[in-house]
Amino acid sequence: MSDVYQLTISGPGKNALSTPVMQDIIRQLGAAGGRPVLVTGAGDAFCAGLNLKEVASLDRGGMERYLLLLDDVIDALFDYPAPLVTCVGGHAIAGGCVLALCGDVRVATADAKARIGLNEVALGLEFPPKIMKLARQRVAPRALERVLLEAGLYEPRRAVELGLVDEVAADAPARARAVLETLAAHPREIYASTKRTLRAGTITLADEDRRYFRDEVLPRWCAPAVKERVLAALKR
Repeated sequence: MSDVYQLTISGPGKNALSTPVMQDIIRQLGAAGGRPVLVTGAGDAFCAGLNLKEVASLDRGGMERYLLLLDDVIDALFDYPAPLVTCVGGHAIAGGCVLALCGDVRVATADAKARIGLNEVALGLEFPPKIMKLARQRVAPRALERVLLEAGLYEPRRAVELGLVDEVAADAPARARAVLETLAAHPREIYASTKRTLRAGTITLADEDRRYFRDEVLPRWCAPAVKERVLAALKR
């Protein structure tokens, strides 16, 4: 299909989500201009998660800007008004898994060495409200508590069972593109309208959510003990 836009997540540290990488994702979605989007990661990873080096360096104001930018990326992907398929060709960890969850369909590599999961709790990081809402909407309800509390990193076939991805394929890019072509064959306006109706309000933050983020979540992310755990994770 000639009008597919391939959005590639690309940056140091296995495409870790630094501020520039997140800004580039939003820029690329704007450049897509309503065309069907295939989201991939550069190299042998999808996205290894948040840029922990940046996270460890932020004061409260910087952390707030960083996490709100992550919210903007989630909104831009989740609410994209056309078919959007995520192709998980390698590790999709923590924030990387969050981005994968935003796809209309999520296709993962069959490589058993790849790891997919939401391991924030293991790092001592509380899920911000928008990510929690996204997880509730996208992860299989029967597996939600296990996925979040176990904080495991799973091989792709187990990730399918838990609802983190929809399917695995030996040639994930080809399969993801084929799925995208199927979705894109539907009348675009009706597809976009149905998607918008299905998802309306599901990850929208209420005033209470914003207060909780500001008063509870943000201070925990900035706590010295959390910064120490994040720095320790960088050394592994």
